Order: sequence, then C-alpha cells, then structure tokens
Amino acid sequence: MGAPSGFEFAVRGDDVVIRHHGITATVLRGARASEFLDQVARSDPQLLMARLTGDYRRGNERTARRHPRNAG
Repeated sequence: MGAPSGFEFAVRGDDVVIRHHGITATVLRGARASEFLDQVARSDPQLLMARLTGDYRRGNERTARRHPRNAG
C-alpha cells in the first residue's frame, strides 16, 4: 500500500480547508482546526489529512468490491 498523496490544506481565518486533488474534502473549525495545525507540525501531513477526510485505505477495498452485495 502506498503513502497517501494529493492532499493540501489552507488556513482561512480560524478554519482549515483540506483539499484532495483540488476538491474540498473537509473544513475543520474551532478546536479541531487548531489541533490539526499542532499535529501537522509533528507528523506526516498527508497521512493526517487522509485520516481526517476518511480517504484512508484499509486494504480491503478489492475484497469488498467483489462481494455480491456490492455487485452492480
């Protein structure tokens, strides 16, 4: 599994806007925004943004795609 990529963030006033490949994925406000800015200085920003936006691969996507419930 590769490392997450394509994420960027911008600070707008008290808000933090997280984008994935140029599309807004989430907006953090208040305490979550300040906590994010603290954590981004200490850890991998791409991985942190992937976790916050829910775009974090778990490794079971292929298995789930083949499940009869998910067959189109």
